[in-house]
Amino acid sequence: MRASRTQLDGATLVHPDAVAFAEGVVAAGAAWLHVVDLDRAFGVGDQTSLIAALVKRLAIPVQVTGGLRDADAVAGLRDVGVQRALVDAVVATDARLLAELGDQFAEDSLGLALDVLDGRPWGRRWEGADRHALTGLARRATGAGLKVIALTDLGREGLLMGPDVETAARLMRETGAEVLVSGGVGSLADLARIRDAGLAGAIVGRALDEGRFTLREGIACCTSS
Repeated sequence: MRASRTQLDGATLVHPDAVAFAEGVVAAGAAWLHVVDLDRAFGVGDQTSLIAALVKRLAIPVQVTGGLRDADAVAGLRDVGVQRALVDAVVATDARLLAELGDQFAEDSLGLALDVLDGRPWGRRWEGADRHALTGLARRATGAGLKVIALTDLGREGLLMGPDVETAARLMRETGAEVLVSGGVGSLADLARIRDAGLAGAIVGRALDEGRFTLREGIACCTSS
């Protein structure tokens, strides 16, 4: 769920009641709710009050990402009950900040949001992101205790062309992280590939909006042997 709206080919599909939408996700059997705060990601405010309402109403843990670059931002989400915050990948370049996060927050409450474009790291308001290596950033993060990585291939996002399972699996092998795959999921077959690779899960948007499969079908696919 992306702060109550989903981007589709330049058009925006708005869910007028974000809490009701999230409750439908829970009713379908979701174990987690993934929220992207687009306002914070774009540097124009934040949706903490909405996120707090979601946490209060839902019986499942909430994971939040989008523009999280310091301990204060993470603390603000923790204080409203967010179970896990995925910090921007630029944080992995700052050893002092990583140490500060490790000192202040439990390991299972933190993760890394690693966006990729053309095989290189990408970050909004992060000049020179593409000069870093994916594995290097991931290893710094996991070494500091951030054991979950959400890997988003921006070149595939919203295109339903299939996720980059190979890169995600490589990061998992090289770092020992729990890797979530985002970008390109368009079918149950894509989810089966993610499952069979031993990855931690998938973040799905457009395929659900377009009815390529239901959330219940997706969960069943990911949990089948």
